[in-house]
Amino acid sequence: MNKTFSALAEPNRLHIVELLRDGPLTVGEIADRLELQQPQVSKHLRVLSDAELVEVQPSANKRIYNLQFQSLKELDGWLDSFRRMWEERFDRLDDYLQLMLEKEKKKQFDLED
Repeated sequence: MNKTFSALAEPNRLHIVELLRDGPLTVGEIADRLELQQPQVSKHLRVLSDAELVEVQPSANKRIYNLQFQSLKELDGWLDSFRRMWEERFDRLDDYLQLMLEKEKKKQFDLED
């Protein structure tokens, strides 16, 4: 997972992953969309490939890149544990706020009597 985080920490690589989310692209298409030189994009793609975030499919004289979802699923699984933790905390906070609201209403009611 460290390779995944390391690869996605660089903004251009994150942008490449976001571009590939919509479908496969060639190196040239990625370079055009990011306004980078093709050698730069190739280096970024190599890092993403090493992190198993993208896969390449040669087609004639082009190299077409796709997202490789397994690493993203692993990342999502890791993040899910944090989502569950925060949801539980927000649920407890909601319960606490409801209790405080009920106490405040009771206090107001008692003052009116």
